[in-house]
Amino acid sequence: MKVCMIVQSPMVKGGIAAVVNGYRGSRLEEEFDITYIESYKDGGKLTKLIKAIQGYLLFIKTLLGDKPDLVHIHSSFGPSFYRKLPFIYMASWFGIPIINHIHGADFDAFFMNADKKKQKLIKKVYGKCDKLIALSAEWKERLSLIVPESKIVIIENYSIVHEEAFNEKMKRPCNNQVLFLGELGHRKGGYDIPSVVAIVAKKIPDVKFILCGSGNESDEKAIKELVKEKSIEKNVEFPGWVRDEKKDEVLCNADIFFLPSYNEGMPMSILDAMGYGLPVVSTNVGGIPKIVHDKENGACCEPGDIAGFSKSIISLLCDKKLRDTASVASFDIVKKGYSLEAHLALLEKVYYNIKNENRKNED
Repeated sequence: MKVCMIVQSPMVKGGIAAVVNGYRGSRLEEEFDITYIESYKDGGKLTKLIKAIQGYLLFIKTLLGDKPDLVHIHSSFGPSFYRKLPFIYMASWFGIPIINHIHGADFDAFFMNADKKKQKLIKKVYGKCDKLIALSAEWKERLSLIVPESKIVIIENYSIVHEEAFNEKMKRPCNNQVLFLGELGHRKGGYDIPSVVAIVAKKIPDVKFILCGSGNESDEKAIKELVKEKSIEKNVEFPGWVRDEKKDEVLCNADIFFLPSYNEGMPMSILDAMGYGLPVVSTNVGGIPKIVHDKENGACCEPGDIAGFSKSIISLLCDKKLRDTASVASFDIVKKGYSLEAHLALLEKVYYNIKNENRKNED
């Protein structure tokens, strides 16, 4: 079965690339003949435009040549919707079944608060897809406002478990390190972090918040200014975006993972952290409550709850028994329910179901 997958460049910062990178070299490539077409890369407007055009041209060549049996598109909201629109229309014109794997987070801005003209376009485009993949039950409910619920299947993101790193973590003393991985900006709560650091540092003077990630220039500058205003420079580090060995290093050294997001799907960063056995302090948005269980493997607070975040982080850093219990719980949750193998099995099932439905329609 030939599958054409529309993806980002492997080096793109963010969860979509992280999800797809796990597919490369996996059993999915053994079961299916997969062609990856990259339609996006980080950079300026011209770089992104050239990459998109190259993706469209390669897709046309693929459709005219080695015609795929299925197109699997990884998309988000905002500009991503418009970039993926030509792929959806072209696949539809050629009569090829389409899976739209939705990684978006801010549904209200994308659809609910959109004007009627945009809502109509979204419904038309998504209606051309045979299946939508939602990252959680909450997202299935939201997407059912656009397409029939029967068209939506839930496939949650996955985690890679690091048994050796987890075992080492359970043996070592606490480093008083709190790790953030993600885009530094409003959506992931970046502006709330300095206030939390200031409160935690009063109780634990040597605490370190390692803020790994990047945002647009103005957001990064504003967050760093807040750190300076609160005189907590010694408690905060900005290593920039990390990957590979550096990412492994910060995850191994951290004691808690912190993601104070306002909107999410099913964050790969949390699942990554849990694969290292990190307790998680986060928010009750998107699919997060499915993996972060309050008072079990961390804390799930309301977005913007500075006092709640601070109290939870202090409790976990100061209480070894509580921290160890939460670490074990995090590791067990992803090991038992969020493995890459389980994720791929669900994806394969969707592929085969669409193939069988297509055969019935042809008959």
